[in-house]
Amino acid sequence: MTRPYFALLFLGLIGSAFWMVDTAQADGPADNRPENVRQIPPPGIEIPADDRFRLQAQLDELQKQVEALRASDDEFVQSLLPDVEIFSRAVDQALRFNEMFDEADIKRAGMLLEEGSRRADLLAKGKSPWTQQKGLVVRGFRSKLDDTVQPYGLLIPESYTTETPGRYRCDVWLHGRGERSVELQFIHTRMTNRGAIEPADTIVLHPFGRYSNAFKFAGEVDVLEALEHAKSQYRIDDERIGMRGFSMGGAGCWQLAVHYADRWFAANPGAGFSETPQFLRSFQGETLTPTWWEETLWQWYDCPVWVTNLAHCPTIAYSGEIDIQKQAADVMAEAFGKIGAERPQEQMSPAPENPINWRGRKMVHIIGPQTAHSIHPESKSRMDSILHDLAKRKSVSPPLAVNLVTPTLRYDQIHWVKIHSLNEHWKTGYVYARLLPPNKILVLPSGVDDFELRFGPGELPEWFLERPDVRWEPISRPGNKQKQPQLDHLDAEPPIRSDRSWSVRIYAEPSENQTDDGPIKVAQWKMGTPPWEDELHKRHGISGPIDDAFMDSFLFVTPSGECRNAAVEEWTRSEFEHAVTHWRQQMRGDARVKVDADITEEDIAKHNLILWGDPASNSVMARVIQDLPIQWTASEVIVGERRFDAAYHAPILIFPNPLNPQKYVVLNSSFTYREYDYLNNARQTPKLPDWAVVDLRVPSDSRWPGKIVDADFFNEKWELQPPHDERVKAKR
Repeated sequence: MTRPYFALLFLGLIGSAFWMVDTAQADGPADNRPENVRQIPPPGIEIPADDRFRLQAQLDELQKQVEALRASDDEFVQSLLPDVEIFSRAVDQALRFNEMFDEADIKRAGMLLEEGSRRADLLAKGKSPWTQQKGLVVRGFRSKLDDTVQPYGLLIPESYTTETPGRYRCDVWLHGRGERSVELQFIHTRMTNRGAIEPADTIVLHPFGRYSNAFKFAGEVDVLEALEHAKSQYRIDDERIGMRGFSMGGAGCWQLAVHYADRWFAANPGAGFSETPQFLRSFQGETLTPTWWEETLWQWYDCPVWVTNLAHCPTIAYSGEIDIQKQAADVMAEAFGKIGAERPQEQMSPAPENPINWRGRKMVHIIGPQTAHSIHPESKSRMDSILHDLAKRKSVSPPLAVNLVTPTLRYDQIHWVKIHSLNEHWKTGYVYARLLPPNKILVLPSGVDDFELRFGPGELPEWFLERPDVRWEPISRPGNKQKQPQLDHLDAEPPIRSDRSWSVRIYAEPSENQTDDGPIKVAQWKMGTPPWEDELHKRHGISGPIDDAFMDSFLFVTPSGECRNAAVEEWTRSEFEHAVTHWRQQMRGDARVKVDADITEEDIAKHNLILWGDPASNSVMARVIQDLPIQWTASEVIVGERRFDAAYHAPILIFPNPLNPQKYVVLNSSFTYREYDYLNNARQTPKLPDWAVVDLRVPSDSRWPGKIVDADFFNEKWELQPPHDERVKAKR
């Protein structure tokens, strides 16, 4: 995280300092001016000609070695080639894009090139000693997002061995904000610095996180990909993976804990931020004026929304007593204490088997005395002790109770509960499920209309001697017009399989009951596959908004023809160039790019297609435009009853690809936050929903791609909805 604009760093230095992170100061109020945004990463130094010539010559030699290895058909070589490529890519990026920030970086670049060349020589001989190395190791993998190699660091304990049974605890440590820590600096640090934590007999994994995005979006994917790669290379115990971090890494820890609560034996976030609006007001002193859809989309990474999921992830928060970023843990502690408060007992039937106690809980929040933005040594020892004890405990598999909260199907599962469909995206969906002897499963759903209980082989508890008897009662909320019947149980649940696996899918079929007060919507719950399964609907991986397309493999598709008018031509070209530049600059990758005429069936099958241009210039866009809810003709952009002059308007949208509904098409957009949001990680949230119309007469700037004259979400069937103002008025 960047520092606040008063003397926080000074306080940290005079306090009991430990684990200091990037010392670059934020500009405070100066960083709240969209018209004057400083460059991130900042411009580098001028490299002396002799040094540049020497480094370029070394880089050229390493790249020749890489090309020779790439030509090999040896699977062993190909599997480990990213461990070499990360060094050449890091130095190449630094030289080409002026990303050496002091003289020491010149020496660091030389060190990386030497290590890359050493590994290349060894790999050409069929050797890879670094894969058995203890202590500090840097590894690489090829990302599914854009096919670029990405680095990560490891600290392998001296006790590590493959010769005895057993697997090792792994702590994922998320780094703090470092505006001058791109690939070169990150790799050098991971080669020379053992880092902030070193638990006994524990592998510590340091993700790069694609630079400075608080481990969100591509950064989130980077953490998961790095972990999966490490698990394929080392004996990591799946049940003893911890999520930890400090400052920006603490923010990443919060969001990864609440979104993937069943993956970690514990979470240990320190400082950082846990939501957007309160943090920016208190830390950045920013006056917020979000659009309604931007405020809605804060829910993606605002962790209090998801706090109930921490029932599955023991959490030990840390803050310095005088650190302004203590606000993050205070917000989460307050939310944690309110778990279930919105579902008071009197709203539920008094069934004797109802196991839920909705009283508040208390979060473990360790506070370093008189400490600013650092971790007090005694606090560190206390956290290490708690984590050690948690790592020793054998987890109950599967857990007897599951709480799953989500406003988006991007995160749709915890343990044996999976939500397939929400009543409405960005309105919280919730499923509570509990196993009760001798054969009952109590389920309480809210805001969902399709979910599944799924136990893999051996996972159903052995005391289920008879087929499970599912009983539940949907939660009704005051003022909710959609009433649901108080159902006791479902008949004819599936039988238990001989391998002790079992699953059932339950969906709500909507209908209406006539009453004296008029028709009331009800839901008839049924078992089986819902009738809309093969119809277009929002689901995991195809739920929007626009930024969701960049959480999986994507391909930029450029036009081979000319746009219908000059304004659209200029704008789409400018936005494409901006997208390519900033994917590299901020997400540290190289976007795949293909011209429309070269798109193959394999491309359509494998990638989310990001289409640039208009239907006249881009042949792929011309193929799909008629199947999109928003039409773009020579004269108009048509959004239901709303019409915009196509001479100076253009649509941005995300939609299931009509040529392959398992993937997206996106029109004329990359990730939706821009330069202004680079200045503070809490600002890095989605800025556009599922679609928007842009007035091109207003130039793009550090916040928007032009003037957004209309924007909204599609409904759960990917259909246009009435305008937002009309929907709000109707609800009133």
